[in-house]
Amino acid sequence: MPKILVIGADGQLGTDLARTIPGSELIPLTIKDLNITKRENTILAIKGFKPDIVINTAGYSRVDEAEDHQELAFAINAEGAENVALACLEAGAGLVHISTDYVFDGRKNSPYTEDDPTTPLSAYARSKVSGEEKIAAILKKHFIIRSSGLFGVAGCLGKGGGNFIDSVIAKGKSGVPFKVVNDQYFSPTYTLDLARKLNQLIRTDHYGLYHIVNHGACSWYELAAKAFELLGLAVNFTELPFAELKAKALRPAYSVLDNKRLREAGQDDLRPWPDALRAYLTEKGLR
Repeated sequence: MPKILVIGADGQLGTDLARTIPGSELIPLTIKDLNITKRENTILAIKGFKPDIVINTAGYSRVDEAEDHQELAFAINAEGAENVALACLEAGAGLVHISTDYVFDGRKNSPYTEDDPTTPLSAYARSKVSGEEKIAAILKKHFIIRSSGLFGVAGCLGKGGGNFIDSVIAKGKSGVPFKVVNDQYFSPTYTLDLARKLNQLIRTDHYGLYHIVNHGACSWYELAAKAFELLGLAVNFTELPFAELKAKALRPAYSVLDNKRLREAGQDDLRPWPDALRAYLTEKGLR
């Protein structure tokens, strides 16, 4: 029976991992238990638990704020990832590390595979690329997982709880008109589906880089529209070009991911994102 240590077990993905991994195998840690920016503490803690595999869901995910707090973003997403990799190396454990679709610049305009070179546009994205590179250089027994547009019942702790879908539903129900970005395309992903796939993958020795997303692509506007359709809500909202947001950080206009490596391994059975969204809304008790 493997011992599986989850860092960030109370976050959006971590919560679904804790629901998916059998309790007899699970070692759940929160930020209160482990701060991955502290190298010696991280190494000592992970070695002490003697896990077979560590799943690191911790990360700095405030994309715009990272432009003004680059040291913090790199401390968590790059050096923190390095610290966990070094700890896994000493503990003889494998490592699952969660990365992002934002490692690409969006100019390809067709789904990105694991073979495409990274071209980060923002400080956040550069910090995530650095984390990927540090892990790959330190530890052979690694799974680097890129996903995108995550939504799960627990919500994102790094963004104050909730997620995009929760946010637009709240705005829609308020009756106040609002706008949603219509020119950024990605693959929305249900964290419960991602957790289930990770639970399968870690029981193999097929290490390496993987894209894991629900099938299909949409814009943020289209994702909001589908949520309102599934809930039967008539909402006063309109489309907004990203440029009009005047956001601090650049984002890829097209960051759709292709689960190429999963497919080649015969494991790409993730459902289309509209089906995953329907399941999420049902789990939340909204439909």
